[in-house]
Amino acid sequence: MNKLVGSIFGMLLVFTVLINPVFAIAPLDRVEITNPRLVNAFGTKISDQVNVNQQVQISADIKNNQEKSQKFVYIVQVKNQDGIIISLGWIGGVLNPGQTFSPALSWTPKVSDVYTAEIFVWDVSEQGSTSSWQRLDALTEHITLKITS
Repeated sequence: MNKLVGSIFGMLLVFTVLINPVFAIAPLDRVEITNPRLVNAFGTKISDQVNVNQQVQISADIKNNQEKSQKFVYIVQVKNQDGIIISLGWIGGVLNPGQTFSPALSWTPKVSDVYTAEIFVWDVSEQGSTSSWQRLDALTEHITLKITS
């Protein structure tokens, strides 16, 4: 009798695994960030060497590697050569399964320096009408872009 129960359980387990495949994606592989770059107002790539008071857009390609839609926030922080954050901005949205999107945030250097733009993509959960962030999780490793002004 025990062998029969064990056999039935084994068949159910195999049947369940074959019918319900699991697509496990590591937490930091849910989205990928590639091609960090500076672009002009028209989205055309420009040099990483910019003039003081020249407005640029900090952009990257982000791709949803999941089979479900993903809320996200695209965050860019710019640090000067002393490592001090001089600019912080973000925009949010939703990526459909497999979708690639190229968000961009505007920034203008005010003094001549060597800057580092750090680009993050996080999962954000909003609750209530005030849209206060209740939970933030990285969807991928952040990337950097050097900018000289």
